[in-house]
Amino acid sequence: MPTINRFADFHDEITEWRRDIHAHPELLFDVQRTAGVVEEKLRAFGVDEVIPGIAQTGVVGVIRGKNTGSGKVIGLRADMDALPIQEIRDLPHKSTTDGKMHACGHDGHTAMLLGAAKYLSETRNFDGTAIVIFQPAEEGGGGGQVMVEEGMMERFGIQEVYGMHNMPGLPVGQFATRTGSLMAAADFFEVNIEAKGGHAARPHACIDPIVVSSHLVQAFQTIVSRNADPVDCAVISTTTIEAGDTNNVIAQSARMTGTVRTLTPTMRDLVEERMGQLCDHMGPAFGAKINFQYDRQYPITVNHPEQTTFAASVASQIAGDDKVNDEAPPVMGGEDFSFMLEARPGCFLFVGQGDTAGLHHPEYDFNDEIIPIGCSYWARLVETAMPAS
Repeated sequence: MPTINRFADFHDEITEWRRDIHAHPELLFDVQRTAGVVEEKLRAFGVDEVIPGIAQTGVVGVIRGKNTGSGKVIGLRADMDALPIQEIRDLPHKSTTDGKMHACGHDGHTAMLLGAAKYLSETRNFDGTAIVIFQPAEEGGGGGQVMVEEGMMERFGIQEVYGMHNMPGLPVGQFATRTGSLMAAADFFEVNIEAKGGHAARPHACIDPIVVSSHLVQAFQTIVSRNADPVDCAVISTTTIEAGDTNNVIAQSARMTGTVRTLTPTMRDLVEERMGQLCDHMGPAFGAKINFQYDRQYPITVNHPEQTTFAASVASQIAGDDKVNDEAPPVMGGEDFSFMLEARPGCFLFVGQGDTAGLHHPEYDFNDEIIPIGCSYWARLVETAMPAS
């Protein structure tokens, strides 16, 4: 069964919504305009209940089918926030706010779920309740965690939850997912090195924090190459080093930050432990003091077997069996939908964005061609999970 014809009828309308959101990007929890647009449209569609203000600016809509006797309640989630990136493409719908842009396609995710909400509110061809979840602060703010901690699952009786993300490089019309670990845990670290500054011509009288930081960068990589099982992925990236102010002074201190990505709890524990041990021993070896902080951010995105099999079968209804990869390799990016999957069984999958700029790139733009595909997936998932009696 291909895409639903109804979405072809208002493809242009959904595209306009998407491009309006793209032109007005907002960050983290500060998505008042976007949330206002979502709330206004849900009410106009005739959604049974529209509840704003969850996790500050999140919006939840409740859509009841023609019957609700099955007692089933399915949650569908889209993220709304943008990124602190300067857009460089000269598009008609280019960001109107300097330093902010929708570089990850959350504008498209929001528009596709709005399109599905409109269709489901019109047809109600299902027996149960669909909960549409519009989440703030996916890009580093943990909005999904906040929604869960505020009791969203219990409040709306959500039994299963599903999410979707566009994927550049995956052809349009294709889907990809997998049971188990689909996306990595995303953690941050900070290392502060207190050494002994002085004249750059007298290094013997100093303790150079830049030398210490350089050794730590290299030592961290040995965790991946020599401590991690080669078949168990890990990424350690030192992304900033700050030290010194001029070219003839050895700095007094240095600060390093970065990110760690892992796909299993065991590897996550190992990396954190070994990084701490290296800092503990590297400091005395150089005569410096090192403070190491490790901040666990997003958990591993773990898909549940039964729900993943179901989600892949729904995707096959839209795209065909040969266009759905249900054994896709895991991705080392992080996703705070993981908090929702820890709270309820469900599945996260990718929909093909085609040959476009990558996520978080200043030339990225969501591919409006995939809107009917994503909308149809959401609608079919509800109708298949909760068939009308």
